[in-house]
Amino acid sequence: MDFKDSAEQAAFRAEIRDWLSKNATPKSASGGRKDQSEAYQDAKIWYKKVADAGYACLNWPKQYGGAGLSDIHKVIWSQEVANYAEPDGYFVIGIGNCGPAIMHFATEEQKKALLPPMASAETVWCQMFSEPSAGSDVAGLRTSAVADGDNWIINGQKIWTSGAQHSDYGVILCRTDPTISKYRGMTMFFIDMNQAGVEVKPIKQMDGGAHFNEVFFNNAVIPDAYRLGEVGGGWGAALLVLMNERLAIAGVQPDGFPEFLKLVKTLHIDGEPISANPAVREHLAEWYYKHAGIKASTNRMLTAVAKGGMPGAEAALGKLVGAVMNQDIANYAIQLMGDAAAICDPAFAEQQAHFQKTVLFSPGIRLAGGTDEVMRNVIAEQVLGLPQEPRADKGLAFNEIPSGNQSR
Repeated sequence: MDFKDSAEQAAFRAEIRDWLSKNATPKSASGGRKDQSEAYQDAKIWYKKVADAGYACLNWPKQYGGAGLSDIHKVIWSQEVANYAEPDGYFVIGIGNCGPAIMHFATEEQKKALLPPMASAETVWCQMFSEPSAGSDVAGLRTSAVADGDNWIINGQKIWTSGAQHSDYGVILCRTDPTISKYRGMTMFFIDMNQAGVEVKPIKQMDGGAHFNEVFFNNAVIPDAYRLGEVGGGWGAALLVLMNERLAIAGVQPDGFPEFLKLVKTLHIDGEPISANPAVREHLAEWYYKHAGIKASTNRMLTAVAKGGMPGAEAALGKLVGAVMNQDIANYAIQLMGDAAAICDPAFAEQQAHFQKTVLFSPGIRLAGGTDEVMRNVIAEQVLGLPQEPRADKGLAFNEIPSGNQSR
């Protein structure tokens, strides 16, 4: 495991630090939270600026709108831009998940047409896997794709689709054969989100945003040319997307510790520094060693990637520990702030109401990308090599799996 940049990586880090210092907005000057449409337009402007500077999709080939560099360069960029108030992760689902799927499965003509505008956010993409009855168990999805000549007819529903209301295209996983194992009866496609038969309904969140959506398909038509991979090969394609998702968020997924450390350095209670309180110091020690452990685990994964490997299941460790810790820290910080925690205006609140916003949003982080329970299973089975949990549906065709609302 290597914690240090190579000479070339250090030079690249210095280069982007210089560019960001001249072109990015400091967190202290961010102006607070914006509504959904303003945030979306700001993100489009930022991504175009990054693309014009040659920093878009650093690990993509140049002919597809990237910079032709490595995964490590991409991670270095993510680590540095996280120090600024720019919406750099706004389109990470499309670029980090859908982009690799298009690059791996699409035709060369499609790649050259679709990827460069994706890299600069000229076109926006979403990923449609989860359904009301297929969240943690994505392979239980029921959205159907039925062959009709050179087309596929799509019917069903997806949910928790990030950014669907802004998206031009989406990658969608469908059930193409219900008579075989649920893992072998799926196929992946991409779809025009503005076509007939596709309806997007935003879901209002408790933090006031509406980033997630329901998406309904009513006889939507997809050409077979939009199929990604072989018919029935959707599960393998989905795993490719999810492995790239691990790398897309590596090193930048919040665990809350840096913000909490900043808070306890500045907060006073009854005229005394809160950092002197034994209970606070105990929490600091606990969260610091977890923060350091997550960093070490992430560096181990990145070292493997730098040597030509793929991002592995170890990323589940950071997700499980970091997401829980992020929520716990936010709740504790709100308690420490006392009555001042009721101030949610970023212009007046501590750290621009960071902890107030995190209390409302952090429960969702524990669900997105796999629940705590799913992460524990991933770690148990793929990292520790423990036996799989018993599965009642093993060996059954999808249409033979008992379900209260599944038609046969």
